[in-house]
This record gives sequence, structure tokens and C-alpha cells, in this order.
Amino acid sequence: MGEYARSLSIARAARDRWPHVEIRFMLSRQAPYAASVPFAATLLPSSATFHSAEVIRELQEFRPHIVIFDNAGRTQQLRAARRVGARIVYVSARARQRAKAFRFSWMRLIDEHWIAYPKFTAGALSVRERLKLRIMHRPTVRYLDVILARPSAPVAPPLAESAVHALLVPGGGTGHPGARDAVEQFRSAARTLAAAGTPTVFVGPASEDPVAGSAHATAASEYATAESDAATTGKHAGLRCLLPLPQPELMALMRVARIVIANGGSTLLQAIACGCACVAVPIAADQRKRIAACVRAQVACASSLSAADIVASSQALLNDESQRAALAGRALALQLKDGVEIALNAMAALAPGAALVPGA
Repeated sequence: MGEYARSLSIARAARDRWPHVEIRFMLSRQAPYAASVPFAATLLPSSATFHSAEVIRELQEFRPHIVIFDNAGRTQQLRAARRVGARIVYVSARARQRAKAFRFSWMRLIDEHWIAYPKFTAGALSVRERLKLRIMHRPTVRYLDVILARPSAPVAPPLAESAVHALLVPGGGTGHPGARDAVEQFRSAARTLAAAGTPTVFVGPASEDPVAGSAHATAASEYATAESDAATTGKHAGLRCLLPLPQPELMALMRVARIVIANGGSTLLQAIACGCACVAVPIAADQRKRIAACVRAQVACASSLSAADIVASSQALLNDESQRAALAGRALALQLKDGVEIALNAMAALAPGAALVPGA
């Protein structure tokens, strides 16, 4: 989900800057977002990484100026992109993919290597990486910091009329090994916080619970609100549930929340960029290291993926105003840059068109 969300934000911004640009995606048809891609898309049985023949055929037919491989790709795919004259961008979001991009064979092919996160979480270039860059004189390496989708007009936060003390955002992707119930742990924590009297908002996929999920299933707008079962029992009167929001609306909501409880991926960095006091919860193995870096930088508190631990960490932060304010202040002081703008400026220097090929 993170690769797709990043690519989609860059694609939309590219279309806004260059209205005549032709953009295509290659995606797994099994991905939950495959049916709603707002650009031309070639759907594959699984990740584009595993379907080189189809990727190469698309490259030969489309003949893009730029190909962005986001955390995905094979050597033969990169070579095919080079043969049709494309400039190649590789985005690494994990240590394994970063190491792959720093192999000499790939450095010869890649024009730009974008590291998906800020330096303080992803780590500065190592001595070995710097030495390889001096030897090869390529590619250009950039840190994207944080992807911030920019609205075309001012955005008011959803539920602007309501107080939001705790905002929980587990993310809307598929379950990760060892964390298949991540969304339900967040949702359970949201219910407990609301039951204790904390005005709480949960933003995530619809519940499988027939009571909480029914309001989502009948939503006609891009986001739906639900009072859980408050109408019948009053148990969760302080809980509002929203379907996943467009990023500008989510960020507007983050800015009015007293604390944000988020997964350790892009959502956490977006909240930090908004100057939020954050509780970070790992839902994937690679997120633990990122969360640890945020804790060391004193811009987030950590919690395990347990509803009880999420509640305890959130209530402790809500009850300690000095810590909450300090976290928010240090988050703003980081002055994280807009990765979308970094990407667009890099693309403008490479070529006038782009074909986006995110991982699934």
C-alpha cells in the first residue's frame, strides 16, 4: 500500500504540473486499490517484480521517458527500460532494496535513487555507499523525507465541529505477517479510549463487525462517519469511525488532534511533518527500526501492537501535557521536506514524461 500511495501522490502532482503528461501504472490485480486507480493501468496476476515479460512488453509499447520502480523490479526490467531510452528512478523503502540499488550492476542502470524516508530514520549514506558513488559517479541519491499530497484548494478537517483528542490511523493496506489483526487492534483501542471518555476518531477500513461495519457499507461519500453502537447502548458515544481519507483531509484532521496513533510507515512521518504528538505502532517488521529512530529523535512514543498497550501509551501521553507539547514541538522543528516536490523537480531534470511502476 505504501508504494502505491507514494506513486499515486507523485503521479497526481506530475499531472497537475504537466497537464499533458501520459502516465501509466503496472499493478497487481490482487491489490485492494487495483480497481480504483485514477490513471491508465496494466493489471498483472501479482507484483510487477514477478512478471518481467509483461513489464518489458509494456515498456516496448509505451516507450516512456521515465520509469519509476518503487521498491520493485528486476535487472532485466531495468535493462529493458534503458533499451527504450527511458531514464530510470528506483525508490527504496527498506534496507534490502537499498542494498540492491547500490549494487554496481544496478548503479550503471539507475539515474536516480530515491530513499523513501528522511535521513534520520533511513540512515545516512554509509562509507561503502559513498565510495561506490565516487567510483560510479551515479546515480543521484535523494531522500524523499515525507510524501505530502497537496490539495488544489484549502481543506477543512472532517468533523471540524468535534473535539478530537485521539486520532488512530492503522493504515489501509493488506495485513503483514505477524500483524494480520493490526486494524482490529487499533479499532479495539479506539473503542476503549472512547469508552473512557476520550473524544476519539478512527480512520481505517470498514470493520467486519456487523454493527460498526454497516455504517461504512452504506456510506455514499468519500468518507463515512459512524457512532459505533452508541445509538443503542451509549457505550462508544465518543467514537467516530471514518473510512480511509484522501491524504489532504487526513492531514487536516491530524493537525487538530491532540495526539495521533499511527503505524510506523508513511503515516507516522506525515503526522510528524504536521507537528503532531505521536504514538507509533509497528505493523510490519521494517517499521520497528523506523519507530526506534523516531523515539531516539524524541518525536514519537512507541507502543506494541496490542490494544491494551496502545490505550496505555495514548492515555499516558494525553495526561502529560508537557510531554505532548514537547513531542509536537520537536516534530515541527525537524522541518521535513515535501517528497513530492523533491520527486517532481528530479523528474523535470530527467525528461518531460513518466510511467509509474510501483510495487504491489
